[in-house]
Amino acid sequence: MASTDATTTNTGAERIAAAFANKAGRAALMPYLMGGFPDLETSRAIGLAYADGGADLVELGVPYSDPLADGPVVHDAGTKALAAGTTTEDVLDVCRTLSERLPVVIMLYSNLVLARGVEAFVAAAAQAGASGLIVPDLPLEEADEILAACDAAGLALVPLAAPTTPDERLRAIGSRARGFLYTVSVAGTTGERTGTKESFAPILDRARAATHVPVALGFGIATPEAAAAAADAGADGVIVGSRLVREAAEADDPATAVRAVVADLAAALRT
Repeated sequence: MASTDATTTNTGAERIAAAFANKAGRAALMPYLMGGFPDLETSRAIGLAYADGGADLVELGVPYSDPLADGPVVHDAGTKALAAGTTTEDVLDVCRTLSERLPVVIMLYSNLVLARGVEAFVAAAAQAGASGLIVPDLPLEEADEILAACDAAGLALVPLAAPTTPDERLRAIGSRARGFLYTVSVAGTTGERTGTKESFAPILDRARAATHVPVALGFGIATPEAAAAAADAGADGVIVGSRLVREAAEADDPATAVRAVVADLAAALRT
């Protein structure tokens, strides 16, 4: 297991930094799970299985009715979690459990933050042990309030950068990044695709030149080979989502199944 003891650092942002600094292989492994899918307790077990399988951090999704960045697999999982009655508070409770094992970065849409109030939501996330937030529909120009609240609470507000982001805007995003820069490998939504070192390298080179924090590559990475290619191309971290959500949806024992997949991904990053 590659995890960071919460007692050794003071803030969530520091836990993220330590996870990247102490990664067991060439890149930190950050699997994604949808809170409340296939049910609340199983999603908690899946997160713990990620830690057991060798994850360094975890991205914890909050189900939302209009998830613009999510591909069909993750979207379907969120829809089913909502239909089962999963609430934001439920997902924060899952975060509370998982944060005892490894840094948790909550992925959610801006309306869920604004509905509670920025300071109130950030305080609740910090109290639940979150290390950071990813808000994919939060534009750079509208991020000041949430960024200030996260900074005050010691959480990292992690921005996203796309392959199509212009250089000047990429530098602006990178200069304000906290924790890491979530670098999107393709133009589009999440999903399982094929990627190579050669296709990843130009995207990662641009991102690294624009920021002072680690660069993690996500969207489309589904196999140990693709994860290794991302690390070979210079990624400080690798994010895997749809592949694991699909495994959880199809398996009779989701926690055991995803642990095996995460272990294979972690092994590929250590090779």
